[in-house]
Order: sequence, then C-alpha cells, then structure tokens
Amino acid sequence: MILGGTKGVGKEILKSCLNKGFNVSFCGRNPDEGIEIIQSLQSDNKLYFHKLDLNNIEEIENFYIQTINKFGKIDALVLYAGITPVSSIIETEEELYDSVFNVNLKASFFLLKHVLKSMMELKKGSIIFFGSAHMDYGEADRTAYALTKSALYTLSTHIAHHYAKYRIRSNYLVMGWTNTEGEVQLRSQEGISEEELKKKAGKIIPMGRLLNPNDPIPAVMYFISDESAMTTGSIMRITGGEYI
Repeated sequence: MILGGTKGVGKEILKSCLNKGFNVSFCGRNPDEGIEIIQSLQSDNKLYFHKLDLNNIEEIENFYIQTINKFGKIDALVLYAGITPVSSIIETEEELYDSVFNVNLKASFFLLKHVLKSMMELKKGSIIFFGSAHMDYGEADRTAYALTKSALYTLSTHIAHHYAKYRIRSNYLVMGWTNTEGEVQLRSQEGISEEELKKKAGKIIPMGRLLNPNDPIPAVMYFISDESAMTTGSIMRITGGEYI
C-alpha cells in the first residue's frame, strides 16, 4: 500500500513492487493518472487506485477499507506523499501551515491508525516513512515542512518501539535532493531550469549530482522484504552525502 504512487519515486516503487509480483494499492488526486498507470502496466488484477484528497480523513479510511476488500491484507505501507511549500516561519500563514500538516502528517497518522490494526492481526508488517534531511532544522524557507518531517521520524520510532511485539517494523528513509516532477516544477516557478537545477545541486551534494527517482528504490524494496525482518527503528540516508 502506497500513500501516493502516481508520480516520482512513488511511481517507481509501484513499478518495482509489481515486478516482484506484489499486489499494489496506491492513490492520488487525479483518477486519470491512476487509470493510465494501470492500463499502461496491464495490471488490472494486481493494482488498485483510489482517488484521494489527503485532507479528507474519511476518505483515507475508505482507501484502507477498499484496499483490504481488494487484496485481503496489507503487508507493507509506504508513506510517500507530501508537499513542500516554500515559506519561512515569518511568511507562513495559518492556511498554509494547516495544509502542510494535514497532508504530510495528519494523513499518514490516520492511515496508520487503520493499517496498524490489520498488521497487528497478521502479526507482521513493514512501514516505510519517507523523510527528509530537513527533519533536523531545515532550510530557512521550509519551516512547516521541516516540522512535519521531524514529527514523522518520531512517529516512526514510536511505532518501532511499541509495535515490535506484533512483529511490525517501522523505518525512516531520508531521501535527498531528487529531480522529481514536483521539484522540477517548483524550481521552474522560481525561474530555475532543470539544467540549472542539476548544476546547482552538483556543487552542493558531495556525490556530485541530484538523486534520480530510482536511487531510493533498492532501500525501499529491502525494507519491504523479509530480508529486513529484524530491522526496525532505523534511519537510512539516501542523500548523496548531503546534510542540511
């Protein structure tokens, strides 16, 4: 089950899971994108798309219910979806603050409320949080975003500690600067081309380049698999050596 899955790294996770023979439930705001992915991958029986506004808590529960109805159980949950508005603490209005916390934190919290119950019954499960190097203190213009990513890390370690007795594991993957569609669009709005973005990032990231959407996939697949059966409460940084 992926919170997200229609774009960027989330879409690559979906494809990788499908290649492994897994059933995948995913969501997004645009049903056309979900339908296009299912049709292009010719996987009607192994994919389920749910139209979802992450501000709608009732619909988040319905996403869980329909996933169980379709596939019977949830072995792994990938919490990928999030928004990254450009706004410092002195520029952030209440509406923007609430939007970031609703999408980045509240949606994950209430989806977990339901998924954890299912995993407790199964006596197994893997939860993968997508974090950010902003979690420690963040850039000056990413304040609310940084707060949500820090809170998600606390939530990950909370689950790891309190639900290990149910053989549920929870890990936090720090994804570095990545040229996702959202990042390219954001920089375009700032007047920065994708080529300029790559050059800028190349000078900042110790490994010399932006991450691409495939770079985090091996780590995600490891956390999903039984190979990580005794791995919980961990933090893995896939950032090219960048620390904020």
